[in-house]
Amino acid sequence: MGFAKEFKEFAFKGNVVDLAVGVIIGAAFSAIVKSLVDDIITPLILNPALEKANVKNIAELSWDGVKYGNFLSSVISFLIVAFVLFMMIKGINSIGKKKEEAPAAPAGPTEDQKLLMEIRDLLKTKNNI
Repeated sequence: MGFAKEFKEFAFKGNVVDLAVGVIIGAAFSAIVKSLVDDIITPLILNPALEKANVKNIAELSWDGVKYGNFLSSVISFLIVAFVLFMMIKGINSIGKKKEEAPAAPAGPTEDQKLLMEIRDLLKTKNNI
């Protein structure tokens, strides 16, 4: 029973569940980025270059038998994902900094206040005698 209980605690901790959600969202985001590269960036930006190379599909792009078209597409996808992750982390860090910036602690008593406190304390001791 101890092993099953430990596994249940591990499997349903927030970190494991958060990781699973992150992987699922990452897979969905990967499909979006692939579509962006294949359906938007390639036709708009790379088609003129592909036409000059007499290629209709980026996967057919090759140089001396080395097909580098898919690699080029993967590099573009990676750069987009890296940029989006960078922007997300930057945003999260800026939110974290705002939370860390707590209001400044009140300043200590001024010299006048210190003197008044001393006088108060002296009066208390004289009245108690």
